Amino acid sequence: MFPTLGRSFARWNFKRASITKFASIHTMAINPRDPNTLSNYNNWRSTHITANFDILFDQKKLVGNVVHQFKSITDGQSQEIILDTSHLDIGAVKVDGRPSKWEFLPPLEPYGVPLKISLDNPIKLNGTVEVDIEVQTTDKCTALQWLTPAQTSNKKHPYMFSQCQAIHARSIFPCQDTPDVKATIDFNITSPLPVMTSGLPIRESSPESKVDHQLYRFHQSVPIPSYLFAIASGDVAEAPIGPRSVVATSPDKLEECKWELEADTENFITTIEKIVYPYAWGEYNVLILPPSFPYGGMENPIFTFATPSIISKDRENVDVIAHELAHSWSGNLVTNASWEHFWLNEGWTVYLERRILAAIHGEPYRHFSAIIGWKSLTDAVEHFGEDHEFTKLIIDLKGKDPDDAFSSVPYEKGFNFLFHLENLVGKPKFDKFIPHYFTTFKCKSLDSYEFKALILDFFKSDAEASKLLEELDWDKWFYAPGLPPKPSFDTSMVDAVYELSKKWQSLPDSPFQPHISDIKGLTANQLVVFLEQMLLLEIPLSPKISKLMDDVYGFTKSKNVEVSNLYCQVGMKAGDGSIIEPTVDLLGRVGRMKFVRPLFRNLQKINRPVALATFEKNKEFYHPICRGMVEKDLFGKKDN
Repeated sequence: MFPTLGRSFARWNFKRASITKFASIHTMAINPRDPNTLSNYNNWRSTHITANFDILFDQKKLVGNVVHQFKSITDGQSQEIILDTSHLDIGAVKVDGRPSKWEFLPPLEPYGVPLKISLDNPIKLNGTVEVDIEVQTTDKCTALQWLTPAQTSNKKHPYMFSQCQAIHARSIFPCQDTPDVKATIDFNITSPLPVMTSGLPIRESSPESKVDHQLYRFHQSVPIPSYLFAIASGDVAEAPIGPRSVVATSPDKLEECKWELEADTENFITTIEKIVYPYAWGEYNVLILPPSFPYGGMENPIFTFATPSIISKDRENVDVIAHELAHSWSGNLVTNASWEHFWLNEGWTVYLERRILAAIHGEPYRHFSAIIGWKSLTDAVEHFGEDHEFTKLIIDLKGKDPDDAFSSVPYEKGFNFLFHLENLVGKPKFDKFIPHYFTTFKCKSLDSYEFKALILDFFKSDAEASKLLEELDWDKWFYAPGLPPKPSFDTSMVDAVYELSKKWQSLPDSPFQPHISDIKGLTANQLVVFLEQMLLLEIPLSPKISKLMDDVYGFTKSKNVEVSNLYCQVGMKAGDGSIIEPTVDLLGRVGRMKFVRPLFRNLQKINRPVALATFEKNKEFYHPICRGMVEKDLFGKKDN
């Protein structure tokens, strides 16, 4: 089933190249919706993919073939199929079972090398063609991380996982690497260790083996974009966390992960089903990955990939699961057409996540979460600069890497836009729009202008709401950089920590005597708000007072990384040299970019040599995406 690729491969050694006339014209002419793909997806659409891969841990590569079913969406206008690739070895290419001519076109950074496959005859409108491509990943693959046994929790076996968002699927296999194209997928994966993918396991099939490698088969019947293509393999065990959910993780961590997630997962699912409509994917499972995973979670269908930092042993970081679950509707079913409209994925997901939390914990909790989010938004705007392109809701990514734009802006500015729309038309009316939106664009991709047209059309029969929406300054929301107008949030859950923060600000010129009882009864998320207030001070705490805070409250010993990482930032801002050691320790244990990037940014301010040495020591621990972003933070944009 999996051909042995014994003969030499044609390989394109990807090097920095100038933007050629061909590449510029190519991208601008055929992809008006998505500037971050070099594929000619406006002529052809991949409708089904069969991925046949052997996981070779000793060589740190995937070897096999992929078969695309393409549908022509033009009437014989194109006799070539152009696909995205990056750092791939390509072998034989067959079209409808016959060998085909293929070539690499000139590269265009940061989008890789287009692969052109020639067809013997033009294909009529809606005609189909099958393309079979032999492929191997290389050591420059940006989507895969290969871990040694020493980098896993039980240190027994190697581990591999993928992270394809935003444009990294092209480093696993040739594809139309754009969220504007969706395809169903069959996965046939052989590995010596258990495998998970973004498809439903075909459990009724009898196991097949190939030289100590077992075959694992999966099917994804709901069309998904390439960035949701996911594979992981390692020493994992599973335990149920609900009637349609399991958690998978290293066997030595299974019980604590099960305890962390079993109380909330099914409750989250049933809650959001009432807000939108029933869950469409069959199973909702969670894979807790090794600590080098660069994100809080990745919404891969069937199996959310999640950071172990959510296993805080207090069930206070499971909001991440509410967020990734919400992606099952926003992003996975209804998808942004390009990364320039990323807020449609993430703004909607944050909005739905907070609606779940409000339904379970009460409306004040939604506002509490939004207050934390507002701090993240202000940090992002401060980092980029209030006039920066990447602080807009709709951004210009022509010629740019979508990873460079990644921040909390599309999440939180997107949420605040939807929250504003909810308040504008009224929550009961907006609640009726939610399922209409997700029904209209189910299994489709859209841009912001289609969203605007839909909501205006939905409310056109409601004179009051229609007038308000027509008068809304849409261009300002879409294109103005910086912070949006700040909503009036319910502060009832943060008033206590605001008061505590004022007491700390008053030191040493006040009678306040800090005591551990100050934080008794406060949740970890309330402590997060308290520490964020400390970071907002125009005049930071003195090193002595910052150290006193940890001496009394023990923040550096917290098992909740949300708390410990923020305190490290408070200490560094205060210039407390004693915080360097726990910061360096944390950077060696956690690979989540939410923590790693701010910690490195602050560490280099207080002690750049230590920051550089810490990165050098841990850079192989970090995922390639995280490693690349920290390099840009520490050294600026580097030539490849």
